[in-house]
Amino acid sequence: MKPYVLIAEDDHSVCELLCYNLVSEDYEVAVANDGEEAMLMVNERTPDLLLLDWMLPKVPGIEVCRRLRNKTATKNVPIIMLTARGEESDRIRGLDTGADDYITKPFSTTELMARLRAVMRRVRPGLSEDLLKAGSITMDRVAHTVMRNGNQLHLGPTEYRLIEHFMQHPGRVFSREQLLDAVWGSDVYVEPRTVDVHVGRLRKILKKAGEDPIRTVRSAGYALKAG
Repeated sequence: MKPYVLIAEDDHSVCELLCYNLVSEDYEVAVANDGEEAMLMVNERTPDLLLLDWMLPKVPGIEVCRRLRNKTATKNVPIIMLTARGEESDRIRGLDTGADDYITKPFSTTELMARLRAVMRRVRPGLSEDLLKAGSITMDRVAHTVMRNGNQLHLGPTEYRLIEHFMQHPGRVFSREQLLDAVWGSDVYVEPRTVDVHVGRLRKILKKAGEDPIRTVRSAGYALKAG
């Protein structure tokens, strides 16, 4: 599954440059052109990383960062702040507000991509590893296999993407809508109840090799038990 990066930037030439490089490195990309739109898009679908311009219209990037860090659902979203403000006091303010990294404009695209990968490895190790582990479940993303307690599990493509997403975020609760966006894609219409069907299939397969590791949270969604 491709890591999802949201670019919050009002300079269209910078957006085009970032989109080109991110898509080339197999990231899924979306763009917000102002702070209000960025907040709405993060609330609709949590990105794996946010590239956030400081000087956004409507709501400044520094305020977007502060608001995201103050909300439980988004406090751990990795944020790289992009800005023309290169003074030490500005960098300190950006980092103190909660940014994971801070890059001044104009920037080297090569350096930006390297620092983006570094932040990903640090805060979302599951996105950069070929081997995922969650409790008794192990996924080899190169061999495309899933093992549990020494038993290989035979999963359909949708069930494979579901367990991969859960294993990247163990313990986190996802609504049906969030799972639809992450597993099926936001540009495909699928009935929300379809999620229940595939979670049921995944549970049935996982239970062949142990207890049910998927937790149902009433009125909220599903989560893979962290332990």
